[in-house]
Formats: sequence, C-alpha cells, structure tokens
Amino acid sequence: MAEQAQYEELVRQFSAFGAVKREMNRIMPTGCPSGSAAVLALLGRHGDMRMSRLAELLSVDMSVTSRHVAHLAERGWIERSPDPADKRSRILHLTPAGRIQLDELFRRSTQLLSERLDDWSDDEVSRLTQLMTRLRDSFGDCRAVPRPASPAPEQTTRTPAST
Repeated sequence: MAEQAQYEELVRQFSAFGAVKREMNRIMPTGCPSGSAAVLALLGRHGDMRMSRLAELLSVDMSVTSRHVAHLAERGWIERSPDPADKRSRILHLTPAGRIQLDELFRRSTQLLSERLDDWSDDEVSRLTQLMTRLRDSFGDCRAVPRPASPAPEQTTRTPAST
C-alpha cells in the first residue's frame, strides 16, 4: 500500500488535472458542452439505453441527465423513443447527425492529445491508459454500492508560512 504522502500528492495532481480538462473542453465544437459530449460518448460506446441507465453511467441525477438529453435532442443529435417494455420510459439513441458530431469530438480530442503528448513514447501512452483504466475500475460504479464513511481526518491549523 502506498504511503500517505503519495496519496496527498495524487490529490494535488487530480486538482491540477482540471487544467487538462478545461483545455479539452475548449476544443469542443460550438453547442456541445462537456456534459453533452459525455452523453454522446456513452451512447456511442454502449448503444441505445434508457435515461435512467444514462444517469447511472454519468453519475448524475435525472434532472441533470434530462437537461443534457434535451440539449442534444434539440440539435438533432439524439432521439427519444418510447420503450416498448414500459411506455413511460424513453430509449435514447444516436442519430446519424449525432454520430457525425461524436466522430468530430473524437477527432478533436485525439488531435489535441497527439499534439500535447508528441514527446511521449508509445509505451508511456500505453502505460498511462492502463493506469487510468485501472483507476477507473478501482472506483467501479460509485453510485451502485455506497462505501462506508471514513472517519474525518484530524484538522490541523496551518499558518501562511507552513503552506
């Protein structure tokens, strides 16, 4: 098991990773914010699904999911059709225009990564991919199984000189 200091550094790196995500968001096409891009990516990866399943995969509540879905439907990138098994539910699926938009998102993201990581070796990129996959797998479906609460860490007071 890693030392506490390693976990603290990891927390700092996650916080700093926001800059990477912001740059990735800046390259998104007009009218396709990150939440919409995530919905398109999930439908592209998993295929047609109910809105409740999409909310689970996004790890957000149904109201947030509904806003993303409405945004995409207004643009003609997804369609909502009645679920034959439950007429109260809707099945979401990508339209041909949505597939084109998703392809453009992947093209832009891939281009940005290839530019920023052009001095990385193939092995380094593969290792990063493996480690990110393992990290994601370690968290699993965070909404499905609540983890027991950890005791709160002791609070320490830091003075400006000690930060």
